Amino acid sequence: MESTPNNPLLCDIETGVCEMPGLSTDTTTGTEIPASAPVKIIYFTDPICSSCWGIEPQLRRLKLEYGQYIEVEYCMGGLLPDWSYNSGGISKPSDVASHWDEVSLHYDMPIDGDVWLEDPLHSSYPPSIAFKAAQLQDTDKAVYFLRELREMLFLKKLNITKWENLAAAAAKVGLNTGQLESDFNEKANELFKEDLALAAQLGVRGFPTLFFVNAQGNQQKVYGTKPYAVYEGALLDQLPTAAKKEIDTKWDSLFSKYNSLTAREFAELSNTPRDEAEVQLRKLTAEGKLTELATKNGSMLTVVK
Repeated sequence: MESTPNNPLLCDIETGVCEMPGLSTDTTTGTEIPASAPVKIIYFTDPICSSCWGIEPQLRRLKLEYGQYIEVEYCMGGLLPDWSYNSGGISKPSDVASHWDEVSLHYDMPIDGDVWLEDPLHSSYPPSIAFKAAQLQDTDKAVYFLRELREMLFLKKLNITKWENLAAAAAKVGLNTGQLESDFNEKANELFKEDLALAAQLGVRGFPTLFFVNAQGNQQKVYGTKPYAVYEGALLDQLPTAAKKEIDTKWDSLFSKYNSLTAREFAELSNTPRDEAEVQLRKLTAEGKLTELATKNGSMLTVVK
């Protein structure tokens, strides 16, 4: 299935971008972004963006190796307002299902596109607003919340526009669901609008888009899902003195840092060839140390507690 500017959910596999329809390709901007850490990363993303799911291994590694130098600010981009914008071509959610299966194979990250056949989402706005509500409570838990939403959608085929699924994800990561609902209906809507306005101001036209900004205000943009070296290079361009921290690559250490890992993530973080990583994870699962959540396009592992 070919990508088309009529539908942002049909991401361009070659560029690694889920692109918004009808926006200018000119992303040149003179907007200044204040940096509160040696390097601030403004990450424009969306809970249902498959290319953003593809960036998870690289982003997790960047946090482990250079976490002491960076602050990642998550901004919601509004990938799918609704289905009324479409002027032709892909016209309904079910058309996305097979494309997501292709994306899963390309990024080597488990995605089950059947959610678009079984319980399709009408918009990406509800989970985006819920994320902004989560940020009001705790920025760290909000990141865990976003991860949980993506696991629900991409692996468990759950419709994350439904409040019961948003509430379940919030409860799992320790957020106050009552407060989340209150903020969801009030403050978070304005914060989401602010994210959309900032994206427009900075010329963001697709996801993932990351701006690396140093203390002097210099900024560098990385557009799309790229190999790890591209993100590391952007960081070092802004802060040449940044020293890479050695990652403890033992499986139990990695799972203590990230509760859930796909095989692709484990391979990236442990610097292990992909096939060897798969063998190691299957052995740990057989020994009862890990639990596997299997999909038709790959698995996610968690530690048995």
